[in-house]
Amino acid sequence: MLKIAIYGKGGIGKSTITSNLAAAFAVQGHRVIQIGCDPKADSTINLLGGELLRPVMSYLRENDTDPESFEEISREGFGGVLCIETGGPTPGLGCAGRGIIATFNLLEDLRLFETWQPDVVLYDVLGDVVCGGFAAPIREGYAEKVLIVTSGEKMALYAANNIQTAVANFEDRGYARVAGIVLNHRNVPDELEKVQAFADEHGLPIVAQIPRSDDINRFEDEGKTVIEGDQKLPVSERFLDLARRLWDGQV
Repeated sequence: MLKIAIYGKGGIGKSTITSNLAAAFAVQGHRVIQIGCDPKADSTINLLGGELLRPVMSYLRENDTDPESFEEISREGFGGVLCIETGGPTPGLGCAGRGIIATFNLLEDLRLFETWQPDVVLYDVLGDVVCGGFAAPIREGYAEKVLIVTSGEKMALYAANNIQTAVANFEDRGYARVAGIVLNHRNVPDELEKVQAFADEHGLPIVAQIPRSDDINRFEDEGKTVIEGDQKLPVSERFLDLARRLWDGQV
């Protein structure tokens, strides 16, 4: 099983990257689970035709008992990708990181992975703060690899540095490692040079570059990934190529 956590600053496009990567794995014949680990609970929206999935934390608040099966808190989207959203607490009441931990514990109790038997599990994780539940995918052994999504913008690189530092702190425990950087272009001046300098400083490869694309925006307006919209587009091939290299162990 390939288990990947995708981190990045809020708004950097990690949900777009994650859902397109999930769709790319799916069309290549793999069973995929995508778990959104963000209080906004919109990680999987473009795999579900533009519809939001009720998050696990909302289910737990609205019901007196835990779900009896994972089907109650998940939905299959494009390509058969099993979609789950952790969600978060009522705004102002509670810690979003605890929602991630509660969801992970629940999924273990429901024996999700043993029952559904995925080939690939993708965690879409907010990276502005890498502590508590937000660090769970890298410190609890849920993920084996981390991809950091960044642009050349200052705050995106600042968040990327924090994520890299957090992962490095767990290196001696055999937890997840950073496999590389995904450059999600924002077309800022000298963007590639800035991100390459960051990558070189930390000894990391840039494993994919996603161009700023009107096609991504166009299909997201339709509630789709570009993989679902048109696999032959150049931007779609970027995701398909990254999925192939991840599956083959080249990343």
